[in-house]
Amino acid sequence: MPIASTQQPLAFVYDPRGVVDTIVGPMAPRPKTLNGLRFGVLDNSKWNANKLLRGAAAALAKTISFSGVSYSVKHSFSKDAAPELIAEIAKNSDIALTAIGDCGSCTSCCVRDAIALEQLGVPTACVVTTEFVRETELLRHALGMNELTPVIIKHPVSSITDAEVAERVDQINAQAQTVWLGQPFNPLGSHLMGRLAARIARAAAPCQDEGPLSLVFAGCQP
Repeated sequence: MPIASTQQPLAFVYDPRGVVDTIVGPMAPRPKTLNGLRFGVLDNSKWNANKLLRGAAAALAKTISFSGVSYSVKHSFSKDAAPELIAEIAKNSDIALTAIGDCGSCTSCCVRDAIALEQLGVPTACVVTTEFVRETELLRHALGMNELTPVIIKHPVSSITDAEVAERVDQINAQAQTVWLGQPFNPLGSHLMGRLAARIARAAAPCQDEGPLSLVFAGCQP
C-alpha cells in the first residue's frame, strides 16, 4: 500500500538583483588651462536647457579665452545622442558642456552622452539637478566611469523665472571649470551652495553597496 508523502514541493527563490560586471574606464586627460581651447555645447532640448547653456557659455567666456564655441542640439532628451553627433562634437571640441538632467530618462541620457565624450578624450561637464544626483551615481558606476563628477544645480529647471535661470547659470559657471580641470569644487557662502557641496562630495565618491535599493522611476515632465 503506497505511503502518502508529507513533504511539500521545493520552492526556489531567485535573487533578482543579479551581478553586473563593469569595466572601469579612464576619464579624458584634463587640461592645465582652459584658455585657447575649443568649447563644445550639447543641448538635449529639455525645457530651459537652451537658456542655461547659452547663459553659462556667455558667463564662462567672460573669464576664459576660448578659441571657438560650437553649439549642438539633439532632438530627443530621452535618447542618447547619435554616435555621429558625439563624434562631430569630439572632433571640434577640446572640452564640452551638456544639459540638462532633471528627470529619469533625460538624466540617464545626459550622463551617457558625457561618458561617450569622455571616452573620446573630451573632458565633459554634465549638468544635473539636486534631485537626480543618486541616479547619476548609479549610472556612472554601472558604466564604469566612477570619477565622472556632475555639475549639480538646484531643482527644478523646467518652469522657473529668468532670475532663477540666472541663479542656476552661476552654479554652472562655478562648477564647470573645476570639472574640466579635474579640480575639487569647494563652494563657500550660501546655504544652497553648502547643500550642493554635500551632494557633490557624495557624487564624487565611488558608489558603494548599500544593500537592497528602492528605485523610483520618474518620467520626464515639462
